[in-house]
Amino acid sequence: MNEKALIESILKKLVDEGALATSQAPAADGFSGHDEAPVTLPPLDEVKVDNPHNMAALEAMRQTTPARILMGRCGARQKTHSFLHFQADHAAAVDAVFLDVSDACLADNGLFGVQTVVRDKDEFLMKPELGKRLSDEARQTILDRCEKGCRVQVIVVDGLSSAAIEANIADTVPALLQGLKAEGISAGTPFFIKYGRVGVMDEVGALLDCDIVVELIGERPGLITAESMSAYMVYKPGEKTVEADRTIVSNIHRGGTPPAEAGAHMASVVKQMLAQKASGVALSEAMKN
Repeated sequence: MNEKALIESILKKLVDEGALATSQAPAADGFSGHDEAPVTLPPLDEVKVDNPHNMAALEAMRQTTPARILMGRCGARQKTHSFLHFQADHAAAVDAVFLDVSDACLADNGLFGVQTVVRDKDEFLMKPELGKRLSDEARQTILDRCEKGCRVQVIVVDGLSSAAIEANIADTVPALLQGLKAEGISAGTPFFIKYGRVGVMDEVGALLDCDIVVELIGERPGLITAESMSAYMVYKPGEKTVEADRTIVSNIHRGGTPPAEAGAHMASVVKQMLAQKASGVALSEAMKN
């Protein structure tokens, strides 16, 4: 069930049971939760503690974090607004995992798609190792449509959040490619991998014989945001690559590192990786000297 339908269902039940009046007019994001009145939810950044001793201190604390603090309570229970927000954010996280990146998103961003050996979403979640292996059809498609030997190959991978990909790549990929071009660094044709895990970049690197693979992948969603994306970068990825070889830029989303800013930053990191011929821990050590 999507966020809108979930909130509408909960609100209707509360109204029907007399626990919430339509005149209270609770809607998240401007849609109606009941036929008789629009529904609005108080924002989570407000302090909802009743009769606080020091409201100014609580408000200052509330502004330091997006976490669910100072929500207040009704007896031993959550207040209605925090319960509804929790249900809606949980639904958004579930959707991010179980929904696929749309064909329209790929078309709008000029990405062709391939798939790992994973057959469906259930197998993807139950057998993570399969998400690191390209199917035979995918390997052939990549060889047919991508140039071998480029210095950088950019790939987009759904990972555990389709929402992160759809929310961020339109700004991240162009900023990254423009940054690489400005530095005189050649980049291959970006493409999308369905049902992919981080390690699939190692097979892509070996297949295309590129110096660096930059992988944009959806992060595991949480209740703060379901739209967070990470970038993994590896110098000379292949079957001997280990996790310590990966350089990471994480928390790419509108409430974290802005997508366009992240793309530009990645281009500068790629330049450093090429200069040092290293990534991950080795790059960090090289930059100290």
